[in-house]
Amino acid sequence: MPTSKPGKARPVVLKFGGSSLADLDKVRAVARVVARRAARQPVVVVVSAMGATTRELLARAEALTDTPTPRELDMLLSTGERASMALVALAIGAQGAAVVSLTGSQCGIITDHRHGNARVLEVRPYRVLDELADGRVVVVGGFSGVSYRRDVTTIGRGGSDTTAVALAAALGADCEIYSDVDGVYSADPSSVPDARRLDAIDADTMLALSRAGARVLHAQAVALAAERGIAIYARRADRRGGQTEIRTNPAHPAPPVRAVATANPVHTVTVRMAGGWATCLPAVGLLGLSFARAHEDTLFALWLPGRTSDPASERAAIAALADAPGVEVTVGPARGLVSIVAPRAEQTPEFFDALAAAGAAVNTRLEAVVTDASTVGAVVPPECTNALAAAVHERVTVPGAACARFPTDPA
Repeated sequence: MPTSKPGKARPVVLKFGGSSLADLDKVRAVARVVARRAARQPVVVVVSAMGATTRELLARAEALTDTPTPRELDMLLSTGERASMALVALAIGAQGAAVVSLTGSQCGIITDHRHGNARVLEVRPYRVLDELADGRVVVVGGFSGVSYRRDVTTIGRGGSDTTAVALAAALGADCEIYSDVDGVYSADPSSVPDARRLDAIDADTMLALSRAGARVLHAQAVALAAERGIAIYARRADRRGGQTEIRTNPAHPAPPVRAVATANPVHTVTVRMAGGWATCLPAVGLLGLSFARAHEDTLFALWLPGRTSDPASERAAIAALADAPGVEVTVGPARGLVSIVAPRAEQTPEFFDALAAAGAAVNTRLEAVVTDASTVGAVVPPECTNALAAAVHERVTVPGAACARFPTDPA
């Protein structure tokens, strides 16, 4: 795998989310930050679509058809990041820096052929390295790549994070994620006033938080960073406040983390199939079903809509599964999920006690309890999610604990 040349300053990958690029004034502010950084070291910038662009594009597609095809949705949605990267490149150029914008495919981001939720297979960053060697800032449209069949693919909601981490791994660079928050907090401040920002969190815990519904970082990005040993720094786009360092082995390890994450909405999904539940497994990956359990011919799982793909593709996937011969699919009503994330959570009885006590304290009935190795969660009525999260946070977190803060921009 090519990397930056020895003797040169180490490159850095900076990722800016859609809320950081919501209008032209914010685009100019980002350009100033990038131009100053580029005076010190080679810079690759990964950008999301501006503001609500992705939602607006989805709405247009759904106004034309109830069942937009995943391939054409990928072609459509990828244009949001292309517009964003061109505007950011123009703004950086106006600051006097040499700059070029590139799509994911031009950067050599190769994915599988799963439209709407593609997985990065490899990165061939030869064009990026050439541009950096010529002294240019490289601005990359995140969220998309090209499949081995040469189709445009998107990497799922939050996929610009994955683009940034994949490029950082290929370039031997650190990765800085800029959004409208200054890191990972001990709780969502909108529902837990005592939320604290973490200075550091290990990658495994951050991955568990992402999978439990936290939108701080895309789960595929965290998993890739952990696999490649890439450090991620979560910061505010305007540089105010502090930061959170996410890495496999933090330089200053924090005490074992007890985290609280929320997801709202979630849906219970029951799939029954006469031929056996194993044939349902492709839907688990496509829909991002979590906490899946199987018994004989039945698969039980939770579905967190919009975490891995666009809503239209998810609805189409459920419809296709339900239409398969011999398959019965039941999707439950919208619910909330409150999860405690910690090492060996499933083996820690006091976490179950904490959920029960918190539910009683806020007069909330726990409809189901779900577990995996790192998570113990409760399914509750959606209107009770925030109150239960605050009560659980009070009972299980300690100084240095973590819970995800949710930025307005998941991309």
